[in-house]
Amino acid sequence: MPILQANAVELFSNSADQSRRIGIQLGSQLQAGDVICLQGELGAGKTTFSQGLVAGWGSSDLVTSPTFVIINVYSRADGSQINHMDAYRLEKMSEAEDLDLESYMDQGPIIIEWAERIEALLPKERIWVNLFHVAEERRRIEIFPTGERYLEMLAKFQESVYGLT
Repeated sequence: MPILQANAVELFSNSADQSRRIGIQLGSQLQAGDVICLQGELGAGKTTFSQGLVAGWGSSDLVTSPTFVIINVYSRADGSQINHMDAYRLEKMSEAEDLDLESYMDQGPIIIEWAERIEALLPKERIWVNLFHVAEERRRIEIFPTGERYLEMLAKFQESVYGLT
């Protein structure tokens, strides 16, 4: 029985900085409409990973947890935007529906922390990132692409991280 799904990638990070750097590599592949779903317990490193995604995409904005505001929007020099959502405080699916996620996807990529809470509303094609707390600084990161666009994105990510083609 396989340990990971086909086409999935597993990495280990030994520090918050290393988790950010992994996020930077994945974030450099992001395009408008891309959906990155983050799942992990409190303290697993979702916001830290998001900081890397946003930096890799090209924004120098300070990335903070959107837990209380639900969605943060970051920009880069060309005026394009990336959206960073936290579904932790959404108590009903209707609250997520009211946010009109599709309009955010039209404006740029979207990163969703606690994505499992609104999975029914998310497109089937996406990248799902599971983060696991292994030790004080160590994290296990699993990346699962669904759909041709995300399979290609993961292949480019692997090439940039491992030098694989």
